[in-house]
Amino acid sequence: MSVETDSHGRLYLSSELRQKYGEKFHIVEYEDRLELVPIDADPLQAVREAAGGAFDGKSAAELKGEALEQARQEASEDLERRHEAEDFGE
Repeated sequence: MSVETDSHGRLYLSSELRQKYGEKFHIVEYEDRLELVPIDADPLQAVREAAGGAFDGKSAAELKGEALEQARQEASEDLERRHEAEDFGE
């Protein structure tokens, strides 16, 4: 699926996509692309449900550090995969 921005830079998503993913999105910017990440109506509740007891006994600073390290690792792996794909002409 592809969409284009209007003269004001706005994107319009189909009603099917809005029903499936919601009305709010976080925009993640990479060197070569943007990603829209749906924001749950109650983000804190969504995190609690997904994490279960994983946050028990950890400070906010520890959780933030772990999240940043995980994001760095994922970004590094993504870049490595992209470079390998470019090397093989994919």
